Amino acid sequence: MLLGINTYNHDASVCLVNPHNHEVVFAAHAERYSRQKNDSELNAELIEDMLDYGEPTQVCWFEKPFSRNLRQMYSGEGIRPYSIKNLLKRYKLGELPIHKYSHHENHAAQAFYTSGMRHAGILVIDAIGEWDTTSIWTADSNGLQKRWNRQYPSSMGLFYSAITQALGFKPNEEEYIVMGMAALGAPIHAQAMRDRLFTSFNPPNFRTRRMHKGIRGMLPGYWRAEDIAASAQLIWQDYLLGTVMWMRKKYNIRNLIIAGGGALNCVANDLIRSSGAFDEIYVPPNPGDAGLALGAIAAHLKAPIKMKHAYLGYDIRRRVPVDGVISLLEAGEVVGIANGRAEWGPRALGNRSLLADPRGPDVKDRVNAIKKREEFRPFAPAVLDEYADSMFEIDHNNMDYMQFAVRCYDPESYPAICHVDDTSRVQMVNKNNPSILRTILEVWHARTGCPMLLNTSLNIKGEPLVNSVDDARRFSSLNNVVVF
Repeated sequence: MLLGINTYNHDASVCLVNPHNHEVVFAAHAERYSRQKNDSELNAELIEDMLDYGEPTQVCWFEKPFSRNLRQMYSGEGIRPYSIKNLLKRYKLGELPIHKYSHHENHAAQAFYTSGMRHAGILVIDAIGEWDTTSIWTADSNGLQKRWNRQYPSSMGLFYSAITQALGFKPNEEEYIVMGMAALGAPIHAQAMRDRLFTSFNPPNFRTRRMHKGIRGMLPGYWRAEDIAASAQLIWQDYLLGTVMWMRKKYNIRNLIIAGGGALNCVANDLIRSSGAFDEIYVPPNPGDAGLALGAIAAHLKAPIKMKHAYLGYDIRRRVPVDGVISLLEAGEVVGIANGRAEWGPRALGNRSLLADPRGPDVKDRVNAIKKREEFRPFAPAVLDEYADSMFEIDHNNMDYMQFAVRCYDPESYPAICHVDDTSRVQMVNKNNPSILRTILEVWHARTGCPMLLNTSLNIKGEPLVNSVDDARRFSSLNNVVVF
């Protein structure tokens, strides 16, 4: 078995792939076991769970440590060396051969080799990976080829994280809140923000000022938070759209892949999708740094990987009483589901989810209260895929993982799953989906005529998703929510 590892990096993770048929047999986040949000280190419970699925024979590492150390010296962070061998010895894996691949290559490889595409252009965009902050690749049967890159200190990802920090949220964790806040403001400061924080901006080319340690004092204090968020989001969208259009023309690509932490900006992703410039667009379920555990294996194999779905983590094996779930939902209750294998990636896709009727006028407020989130934040809909295009402006292209914010045709009827701009981060649930969510949706639709439910992650703000039965019981007890 090939063991992929991402650690000493935010959101540590491991992945196990069968080298004979290239199938992913296990993939999970360290935080789900340690209960420490964005945990950067592995833990014994995660490794023990992984070993239940196979014995590793080789290790694929998520980065090239020497290159990262050089960049850390340059940036003034100081070198933080580590020993891969010593880490592996801690878990009795110290004799395994180790293969190291670069951060951005791993992002590109994970995305391309799980996409099912035969050829594509790939945009990798994040804060920093060794030196690269943005890179452009092309991929076909001959493999991956890096075509262009921008390096530290210029970084679109650091720009968005600096804005996140300036607004009082956690960088490298709560950028999605800024994205949601943007819809409440107006991008009236976009040009002034660009002038202050960038020295050039001509996608794909750009240069930023140093923002690794934040942007304190670089923006006027009287700017409204919502307008700052809207302005930053517009700059991000302008950059992504400009860059992928440049890629399309430069390399004559019709299929697009977006990877790296920046690929989680579902609003920008849908702007690209709705442009109609590409035949297919793919964003993997785990495009951020946690996905590097699989990416390192993909970079090593240089061949397609079988990942039929994203339910690849810890397994809770128990029967879910579907009729009981539906009865509570019909009564207006919020219901938790903790069943089957945990999701690989940041989105809850039905196995670690909170579900509710999306039609009630007060549902959003009640669920936000349970999750202890900002009141303005909307929730995602999980919808039977055969009904999705009658409810949303959708094209059935890579809509399984909530990576696109699409327009809802009837937001007044479904206020809990629509943002103020009438968009929804849709999860289409098809007949091949192995989660219990498909069955719940089918029964819910038969009973109510509504083919969708509100679906959000089974956690409260600041905590990882529920992983085990014990976690589910704790969540149920503390939040007065029935969890099946």
